[in-house]
Amino acid sequence: MKRLVLISLLLLSACKEEMAQSTDPVALGPDTIGHFCQMNLTEHPGPKAQAHLDGLPGAPLFFSQVRDAIAYARLPERDHRILAIWVSDMGAPGATWDNPGADNWTEAASATYVMGSSLMGGMGAPDVIPFADPAKARSFAARFGGRVLSLDDIPDRAVLPPDQSPASDDDPAFDARLRALSKTQAGG
Repeated sequence: MKRLVLISLLLLSACKEEMAQSTDPVALGPDTIGHFCQMNLTEHPGPKAQAHLDGLPGAPLFFSQVRDAIAYARLPERDHRILAIWVSDMGAPGATWDNPGADNWTEAASATYVMGSSLMGGMGAPDVIPFADPAKARSFAARFGGRVLSLDDIPDRAVLPPDQSPASDDDPAFDARLRALSKTQAGG
């Protein structure tokens, strides 16, 4: 009887492990579609992003621009907690603006970003350019312009259109409350 109970517990434990949701980055493919634009991501230049949501195993939400993923994370209207956000590492070997790479992902929270460069993102709008290596971000900024920032230092107005940005330079307290709410909902 003890043996049967032990085997049952081991099987139950194995089932729980199988149910754990993967947050590993998923490679871009020829059929990868952007969450907001509903367009094929491989047809657009610049870095991409993906967000893995709690309770939605399988394919993550993909974004044609990194700023779109950051905006998604900062808006409080999400239904699911974000488990992980991955961004293209534009400093990875072989990554180019026209082909940022299919599987060179780095965690959004630990990436270093260039904001305000002369290059436009995949949807023709300004973007924030991610790098796993801060030195490569500084080199990119020296070549294409822009400021080097951490994820937390990217202002809302850089990722949200002015008419949708809930933050304002006139109300830093509101900006702080929004950032705290976004971190709480993102699990950070």
